[in-house]
Amino acid sequence: MWMDRLKYIKRAIAGECVLLTVLCLFLCAREREIFPVVARPAAEEESAGEQENTDESVGGNNSENDSTAEEKKQDYIKWVEFHVPEELMSAAYELDVETYGEKVHLDWIRLLAYVAARHGGEFPGSARAELYEAAEKLRSGETTMEELTAQLQYYPYYEKAYSAILSGFVGEYKIQKMQEDGSLKWENCYGLKAFSPVAKGFYYEDYDDFGVSRSYGYARPHLGHDMMGQIGTPIIAIESGYVEALGWNRYGGWRIGIRSFDKKRYYYYAHLRQNFPYNKELKEGSIVTAGDVIGYMGHTGYSDKENVNNIKVTHLHWGMQLIFDESQKDSNNEIWIDCYQITRFLYKNRCETVKDEETKEWHRICKMRDPAIDKFTENE
Repeated sequence: MWMDRLKYIKRAIAGECVLLTVLCLFLCAREREIFPVVARPAAEEESAGEQENTDESVGGNNSENDSTAEEKKQDYIKWVEFHVPEELMSAAYELDVETYGEKVHLDWIRLLAYVAARHGGEFPGSARAELYEAAEKLRSGETTMEELTAQLQYYPYYEKAYSAILSGFVGEYKIQKMQEDGSLKWENCYGLKAFSPVAKGFYYEDYDDFGVSRSYGYARPHLGHDMMGQIGTPIIAIESGYVEALGWNRYGGWRIGIRSFDKKRYYYYAHLRQNFPYNKELKEGSIVTAGDVIGYMGHTGYSDKENVNNIKVTHLHWGMQLIFDESQKDSNNEIWIDCYQITRFLYKNRCETVKDEETKEWHRICKMRDPAIDKFTENE
């Protein structure tokens, strides 16, 4: 009897050991999947690159080279969660603008990545104070960003992830500004050149609805942000880019997909107005400037038949997909982020529009020139 009991205990312990081993392997694999860009320190990546060049120059083993190339191909970010509060984004943004042109120009994205790396992507009550403390040290010359982040293992990950999200938002641009006599004058600016997706003067309601369940077609989480308003509300291009998709989708109804010029961001605007969803000049391949009117709010969708209003509440659904490798674009590995705090941040820059009574189209009043467009067209 005691021998049987002892054998049972040994088998139980062995089983637990196997389960613990499997769990450890799973966690290690999950960590590599989430943080692939920091799987090796930068110094190791540089030396590995040098080794690859050396092998190629002396006719190294082809199978080893192929294996290394495949590993390099897979070395991109596969998951991002974005929880930066609007208040912290605004604080970092103001520091960026305030120091523009100074000897030490504070990059708002790097500041946010620094705070994120300190707390694993979360932002405690001390985050704002930590941001200002780091900014003061950098401006005084007491330290550099490289020194400040040297011991933060996941800083490279957050810098790359947050750059993919925010890199098109702030920079130099030219914009028309209304003068006292009613005329428009071009001015050179540096600052926020991304816009709220809803035009200035149009009311909307929203809340953080990312991840809420959806059931039409199949059970799935809500991978975007809804802004409830009135039919016909002008919808604004958040960032400059080119139209990659235009037409009907059974889930999104009439929708527009706009890709950023660096191809890192795909903006999805859905449930546009029945019969008159888009700016009539738009087509696939069209270049749009941040702040342009691209379409109109409606409640189309949830139908295989085109031009049907099956959405109960009039609203704009907008989402941002991050693309670190083109294989992620239309796949089971798509990365969509929570845009609620970004929407709050962009509220500070809403584009004023006017209606053309003849064409019934809305247009921006003050035009903008984005250097990103010139750079893109020059390279085409």
